[in-house]
Order: sequence, then C-alpha cells, then structure tokens
Amino acid sequence: MGQTHVAIQGEKFLINGKLTYSEIENSHVSAHGLLMNARFIQGIFDDKADRSRFARFGREVYDPDKHTDDLIAALPEWYSYGLRAFTVGLQGGGPVYTIEDWSSIDNNPYSADGKELDPAYANRLDRLIRAADQIGMVVIVSLFYQAQIFRLHDGEAIRNAVKTACTHLKNKNYTNVIIEVANEMNVGGFKKRPIICSPEGMAYLIELARETSGGMPVGSSLGGGDISKEVAKASDVILIHANNLTRQEYYNMIKKVRGWGFNKPIVCNEDSPCIGMIDVAFRTNTSWGYYNNLTKQEPPADWGVTKGEDFFFARRMAEGIGIRLPSIPFEEQFYLQGFEPEMTIDNKRWIRLASLYPETINFVEFYRNGELVDIAFNEPFMIKNETTWIQEPWIMTQDDKEWKAVIYLADGKVLEKVVTL
Repeated sequence: MGQTHVAIQGEKFLINGKLTYSEIENSHVSAHGLLMNARFIQGIFDDKADRSRFARFGREVYDPDKHTDDLIAALPEWYSYGLRAFTVGLQGGGPVYTIEDWSSIDNNPYSADGKELDPAYANRLDRLIRAADQIGMVVIVSLFYQAQIFRLHDGEAIRNAVKTACTHLKNKNYTNVIIEVANEMNVGGFKKRPIICSPEGMAYLIELARETSGGMPVGSSLGGGDISKEVAKASDVILIHANNLTRQEYYNMIKKVRGWGFNKPIVCNEDSPCIGMIDVAFRTNTSWGYYNNLTKQEPPADWGVTKGEDFFFARRMAEGIGIRLPSIPFEEQFYLQGFEPEMTIDNKRWIRLASLYPETINFVEFYRNGELVDIAFNEPFMIKNETTWIQEPWIMTQDDKEWKAVIYLADGKVLEKVVTL
C-alpha cells in the first residue's frame, strides 16, 4: 500500500485522512482541502518516431528515462512551496512553440487495439507515481491526448485502452492517483472520436475508468473555458481548464460549475503562466493548475523551479497557502525572461516580463537596442502575444545588443529591466 492516500470529502481533498495543508503550521484555513497543482504533462515523454529532434536546450541526447528522473528529483522543491499534485500524460502534450505537426511525434504507449501498454512507459510512470507517493503528492494521470488519439484505431480500441491503463493502475495498488480520461476532450483530434468528445460518451468512459481502476477518482477536462454539466455529474473531480480566460471569466466559470450543486472538488489542472489567476482560485476555494508551456512542456523540460515565472508561481502558491518564506526585494519581483543561455532553438527566443504580482502592472513596453518593438497590456506580458499561453518567437541576430522592458505599474511607478547580450 502507498504512503499517500488521497480522498475526497465534499469539495475538499484529504491526504492520509487530513485536509490538505492543515498539517502546515499557521497555514490559512481557507486553503485547507485544496490541491494546488502544475501541468507536468511530458513527465514520461518519448518520441518513437524521432527521439533525436529533442536533443536540444543544451542536451546532446534525449533520454526519456533521465527526463523522468529529472522530474522526480525536482518534486521535493515543488512540494516545499505547497505543490501537492501534478498532471502527467500517457500520451503527453503538444510542444506548442517548436513542433508544428504534433502528429509527427509518436508519444503513444498503447497498441493500436488498446490492449497493450508499452512497458517502458509503464516503468517511467511507476517510478514517477511512487516518487510522488513517498513525499506526499498526488499524480493526475491523463490517459489520452488529442494529437495522439489517431493511433488508436476506433472506439473499441479507446475503450480497451481505458481498461488497459486503469487495470495497470489498479494492479500497482496506487493510492495517490486521480485519473483524467482525456486532456480537453472536445478539441483537435478528439472531435473525430464521439466516444470521447461527446458528453454521453465521456460519461461512459469515466464510469469505465472508475470501475476498472477499482474506484480511483476520475474526471475529464474540456478546452479552456468550456464546461459540461453531464461530464461534471459523472466525475468524482470536476476538472476545468482556464486557458485564455480573464480573471472575471474564470471566476464566472467557477461560479457556474459550483451552481450546479454537485458538491465535488473543482480543480483547474491547466491554465497558463498567468500567475494572477491563482488569486481567483484562493478566493473561490478551488484548486489551480500552473501551466508553463515553455519550461515545462517543451521536451526536454527543465523540471525545477526556474527563475522567473516558475519561481513567482511557487511564491504565490506558498503565500496563498500560508507557507512562510523570506521576503524578496521589490526590484527582484520582476524578471525579463527568455534570455537564459539554453532556452533557444534556431536562434528563436520567447521573450516576456515575469512578475510576482502581475496584477500591479498596467502595461509593459519592450525595446530592442533602444527601439520600441512591442507593448503588452495583459498578463502574461509577452512580445508577439497570441493567447495567454502562445507567443511567436523573436528571431535573434548578431544585431541584438540590448533588450529592455519598461514596466508601468498601476500606482504610477515606472521601472526597467535590461538584458545586455
């Protein structure tokens, strides 16, 4: 039996019989029972089509076992800031910045008929779940991803894959697992699979996963901002995504879900680097999921609490829970991100201004060699912004000598962050 036993009591989570975070001295009572989490969807990632293309970001080779082991090594640091869960995908996620055709990646552990599970994937998943169990963390295991679902031939194969994966989870006697049947069931490749994309079909798969796993908590997310009453009713955990929502829209979504009266935990397990959204979660007593698609979804991921957005999220999470940390100087609460030595591919850089309290920022101007190139008015403050989780890269040249972010705060103060190349 495991050391970490997750349970549900109404809208709240318990670990080993106690409300989460209640074991932390002087923690905020309002945070007790929440499950603050992060999207580490590529935790067992491989590419059986061409592993060599992921030998990048300073790595000479891509080793899927080392990639998983690096995540395992990073978990204690995340735990110290209050992270109590993370999502990992059996079919991974999409490298949104660097690979245009995600179907060219073969990151699929299932046989075409869904009856077999790749032993290498199963082994990495086992090591990851057991490492989380040792330190008191919950793993949200996502079974399907839209860009890989075509590798399962038909609806029968999908049903088989649910039974195969959930039987594996049951046989391992895990006590720290929540199952997400599909990551965003109504998007992309799922639209061609009615058994997944229809609420009726998903309700069936949720029940199938619950029964086959021996009663593990189950749910399924929809695309950012989308919700389904039928799916929520069938779920043990109501999984929501908040990509590209404003804070008001996110609050409205939570209010609508709670208004259904199901008295189940509401867990956002994917949003964006919009750290300010976490305040909505704490104020509504719901769980929030941090999603940094640059540091955490582009294999090989840097699984640690990296400088900038990762660190600021960790601080805000700890603050909302009531974990005491040393204060940091005002100037260090802002960081011009994207110039880290290895965070580049083909001279492309993804430049943004990270902040501990992004809600205090009115807008940010970005200058290259003294010339204004872009202005960002919304969090995350990125150049070439498309959505809250996507931006176009800047192609660096030898002419790039200095980058500067001029930060205009809501209180009238102005400060600058400069990177000299």
